[in-house]
Amino acid sequence: MFDRIDARLLNLLQKDGPRPAAEIGEKVGLSASACHRRIRSLEAEGVITGYAARLDPDRIGLGLDVFVDISLTSQSEEALTAFESAVKSFDEILECQLLSGASDYRLRVAARNVADFDRLHRHCLSRLPGVAAMHSAFALRTIKAFEGYPIPAAERR
Repeated sequence: MFDRIDARLLNLLQKDGPRPAAEIGEKVGLSASACHRRIRSLEAEGVITGYAARLDPDRIGLGLDVFVDISLTSQSEEALTAFESAVKSFDEILECQLLSGASDYRLRVAARNVADFDRLHRHCLSRLPGVAAMHSAFALRTIKAFEGYPIPAAERR
């Protein structure tokens, strides 16, 4: 678990991305050097795994989010490995989760529009190995976008 300062640091970094240690330290009540040490420690522990900018999909021409549930013909180790390897080769597939329940996988796919998704369906999704069935759902509007994980604040240090 994390102490209150670590929790505040992680929340700030998730919401605002990397900032100068002096700026972050001021917001959490630490000196720049103490803030820098805490952040480096969280990185070394693998709590912080990287930094990335959040982009507006409409502004980069990828305004259509599609969720695709996939059922495979087999759940053998070989079938799962082949499918997962193939998924990683397509940049348009943003996310892939292995599921419990009716479907084996859920993909999140980025497309310019419905015609572009049709192209992706024909030239990408339909070529994934071992697919028995696909069910697609278009996101009509994002109500709450992912902005980070909730950080439990408990004493750690």
